[in-house]
Amino acid sequence: MRRAPAILLVVLLSSLAAGCGGSSNKASNTTSTAAVASCAKGSLNLVHAGQLTVGTDNPAFPPWFGGAQKAPWKVSDPYSGQGYESAVAYAVATKLGFAKSEVKWIVVPFNTSFAPGPKKFDFDINQISYKPARANAVDFSDSYYDVNQALVVVKGTPIASATSIAALKPYKFGAQLGTTSYDYIVNNIKPSKKPSVFDQNDAAVAALKNKQIDGLVVDLPTAFYVTAVQVPKGKILGQFPTAGTPEHFGMVFAKGNSLVSCVNGALTKLRADSTLASLQAKWLQADAPVLK
Repeated sequence: MRRAPAILLVVLLSSLAAGCGGSSNKASNTTSTAAVASCAKGSLNLVHAGQLTVGTDNPAFPPWFGGAQKAPWKVSDPYSGQGYESAVAYAVATKLGFAKSEVKWIVVPFNTSFAPGPKKFDFDINQISYKPARANAVDFSDSYYDVNQALVVVKGTPIASATSIAALKPYKFGAQLGTTSYDYIVNNIKPSKKPSVFDQNDAAVAALKNKQIDGLVVDLPTAFYVTAVQVPKGKILGQFPTAGTPEHFGMVFAKGNSLVSCVNGALTKLRADSTLASLQAKWLQADAPVLK
């Protein structure tokens, strides 16, 4: 009779342990299910429910955007689905469950996109390179494009005969304000003349055409567009080798927005099924000599 309470206690404790184990498993399953469900369309953390709001700068230049311009958009129309960034945005939207008609594009100046504070977009896609300093104010997606910087010059000018980075030092360069192109000039080319900065890239292109600068540093795909369309006698002198951590473009989100993990999941799928590679092959050129 004295053993009965002890046996009862063991049975009770075993039952409690089993109950705790069951609760733990249930909680784990619930957490796992919630993590999966959080990327369901109705659960996404959006600026406007049922609509994916995407920001980019205006003008929207090829090869990142395409299609005939349509107000308020200049040069190209992000709604066209043409051009690499427009195509990637719509591919991500599809993976998240949005129809093309449920994607809204808004104008967001380049420097505003990664400034601190609340955002009017769900994500911004605008050749924005990941930088730790920027990531203090906003969140970035994984890479949707790995970047090399390139140098555009005008044929027949003295700089056009340079064959090395060292030979570039006497010249004056330009780039868009706040870009990694400007950083590359300052940190790697290290020219003897202070580089010029411009609020938008079209102003930098105009400076090159007007010979206010000797060379324009931009990412390589943009360099192909500049030389093919914007600058008569424009020439890609070469692309620059990677310096330090490889550079990549990421989509930008308001700090702490859970949407970033869902977009990363979509990018993983687009990378695995070769969609990103196919879109790069379709919209971006990548061949240019490397300056050393």
